[in-house]
Amino acid sequence: MLRTISLFACVWVWTAAVQAGLQTKKVTYKHGELECHGYLAWDDSIKGPRPGVLVVHEWWGLNEYARSRAEQLAKLGYVALAADMYGEGKTTEHPQEAGQMAGKVRANVEDWRKRATAALEVLKSQPQCDTTKLAAMGYCFGGSTVLQLAFSGADLKAVVSFHGALPTPKPEEVKQIKATILVCHGADDSFIPEAAIKSFRDALDKGGAKYEFVAYPGARHSFTVPDADKHGIDGIAYNKHADEDSWKRMQALFSANFGK
Repeated sequence: MLRTISLFACVWVWTAAVQAGLQTKKVTYKHGELECHGYLAWDDSIKGPRPGVLVVHEWWGLNEYARSRAEQLAKLGYVALAADMYGEGKTTEHPQEAGQMAGKVRANVEDWRKRATAALEVLKSQPQCDTTKLAAMGYCFGGSTVLQLAFSGADLKAVVSFHGALPTPKPEEVKQIKATILVCHGADDSFIPEAAIKSFRDALDKGGAKYEFVAYPGARHSFTVPDADKHGIDGIAYNKHADEDSWKRMQALFSANFGK
């Protein structure tokens, strides 16, 4: 009998250990009539609310890459929501279709920001989330999305854009920015014109925004994505140094703003 009880106890402990730690689930939410399928990740071995991070995908949609980044953040002690900016969990592997989907969202800046805000509100509603400690980060299309969120005056402590387009905010929008912004850019990114970079930085400088712009020599577009070149698009390539260094800078920014 004692042996049976001991065996049961061992099985229970093993099961609890397996269940503890990284947890994920699909979160359905609405933006107007559009149903969106976000992806939430957190570590349930951590008790109580913790900082929340919104993750916004590349122009491919909410794919495995965006989900993996949310999981990485969860393992660092955050609760992360990977947003679905296209609705219904739409993704694509075709560059032309991806451009069309991203372009449709970008065509209406006000609605673009509202769609990102809807995802942020879902993150804030999670019991694991400390709503006083929020950040947003995104890749490519997602990078420009989180910048738009910052320009809207969203209550964010930090915003990080990885190889994202750099929209120029209006002077009054710069005044609304509450977050410290980190832009991680590939110095050899042929998709982002130098004129756009100058316009973006001039606007933030004139408005007194808190930001850091890091350009990685030799890094091209999508430098954080290990299989970036699988689509055969010129000017896109993974860069290990830029990927790892930009992630460390993001962590440092979050630590400085969240105290963890």
